[in-house]
Amino acid sequence: MAGCAPRGQSMDESGGGAPAPSAYAGVEELPEQLAADGTTVVVGDPAAATTVRLYEDPRCPVVEEFEATGAPALREMTLRREAKTEYTLASFRDDRVGGDGSKRAVNALRAALDVGRFAEYHAVIFENMIVNELVGGYTTASLLKLADQVEGLRSETFDSAVTTMKYKDFVTASQKTYEAAGGDDPRGPGTPAVAINGTEVDGDRYDWLFEKESFAALLTSAHN
Repeated sequence: MAGCAPRGQSMDESGGGAPAPSAYAGVEELPEQLAADGTTVVVGDPAAATTVRLYEDPRCPVVEEFEATGAPALREMTLRREAKTEYTLASFRDDRVGGDGSKRAVNALRAALDVGRFAEYHAVIFENMIVNELVGGYTTASLLKLADQVEGLRSETFDSAVTTMKYKDFVTASQKTYEAAGGDDPRGPGTPAVAINGTEVDGDRYDWLFEKESFAALLTSAHN
């Protein structure tokens, strides 16, 4: 399966005797932070042995499929403290299909990070992506309505950040980080793009991203 392509592109284990920390009870408990590079959103136990680098565009239908199929395996490992995810959020789909929905969604996700609700809001956004695309993509109004589904997210500060595009500089910088990840192709790697502990998931293994059991096996092999 090929992912979304920009502008016409083809597509420790600890050795000590201390008991392992308990799993997180739910996504709402996951640690979240902005990495030192200013664009990477890190979700999960910082000490997790497996690091998954994930490139996503909020309007990419292939990312939506990944989030509905393979990604639950990653969430389960993250809750067990076995993996953490490093998100780079792209917004190239706006140039392909029109509008500014990707940019607005990335801005809103960055605002959610400020109050530790990135992972929850991220899940809600992708659960509703297809419905929003049918009416032209994410808007300020739709993003605020979706935020109602995340307890503790709506506030005057959050609403203002979404309405005014407070994090537009983050949106631009994040897109540039995505483009830089494309290597010889300045348009970026396409989405979703996944690397596990620095190794890109490509070739025949790319289809495993869309099968929960296969992706879980791939993650487990990297973890072990």
